[in-house]
Amino acid sequence: MFLTFSQIVLIVLLLLAVVTAMKGIRTVPQGEVWTVERFGAFTRLLQPGLNFIIPYIDAVGRRLNVQEQVLDIPEQAVITRDNATVSVDGIVYFRVMDAAKAGYAVQDLGTALTALAMTNIRAVIGEMELDATLSGRERINSSLLTVLDGATDPWGVKISRVEIRKIEPPENLIRAMNLQMTAERERRATVAKAEGEREAEIKRAEGEKRALVLAAEGRQEAAMRDAEARERLAEAEAKATRLVAEVAAGAGADALRYFISDKYIKAFGELAGNPAQKLVIVPMESSALAGGIVQALEMLRIDGGGPRPPPPPRPAPPPGPAPGGASPWVAR
Repeated sequence: MFLTFSQIVLIVLLLLAVVTAMKGIRTVPQGEVWTVERFGAFTRLLQPGLNFIIPYIDAVGRRLNVQEQVLDIPEQAVITRDNATVSVDGIVYFRVMDAAKAGYAVQDLGTALTALAMTNIRAVIGEMELDATLSGRERINSSLLTVLDGATDPWGVKISRVEIRKIEPPENLIRAMNLQMTAERERRATVAKAEGEREAEIKRAEGEKRALVLAAEGRQEAAMRDAEARERLAEAEAKATRLVAEVAAGAGADALRYFISDKYIKAFGELAGNPAQKLVIVPMESSALAGGIVQALEMLRIDGGGPRPPPPPRPAPPPGPAPGGASPWVAR
């Protein structure tokens, strides 16, 4: 069975309608923005979702990813300010903010960003010495971020972050740095030990000085207390003597005799009560003093409100040797 001409035309028209619909309807995925070109010229952007264009007149130009992307910066050798060679690589985080500029202001956005980042890494690290390069990653990252963000603004790209992953010197330089670090640590340890010994000596000397000062102050305080005690004792003796003199002036020789007898009895009692004393020698001439003691005791007795008159004094023993050739000193 053959198709008629009208049927063939109808089928062609249906196929043409399907192709036209396919060319005029565009579905943009989420996270992408497409450009529309009319006869090769940019006209507008297609946002994520269902979009319509004029078939056979408009066409999709650039398909751009507007999500934040990560660009790997390949490793390269960089010479520092002090002529040390280090191997450096990193990563760049960027995002397309203006799809039209990113699609038509630069031919290959990824290649351009990579070349720009490598060039600026060499420029920034080349102005720094090796020690500053190894310890100044944050400074390098901040400098690169400022430079790359300003340079890529005409491309409609926003640089959000730049990270240097590796800064590695050559092997011989690493060994030299390790030796230098070991020597520096040993020097610091020696200095710290010397300072500790010096501080210990100073503290020890200060302690000895303080001990001597405290000892001197203690001796001074003891001497002052001893002097005060002697002064108080002397004042007490003077006061006692003055009272005895006043009493003697009022009561006569009997009171003075009583005072002396009291002192004698106390002294003799201390002498006799000494446990180390085995023999007590009493002179015979002391019998007269003993009689005075008896008289003093008799004066203290009160009989009828008044003192009893003292007994007549005992005659003193005749001088000379005792009968039988005895010594004038006898043991009692």
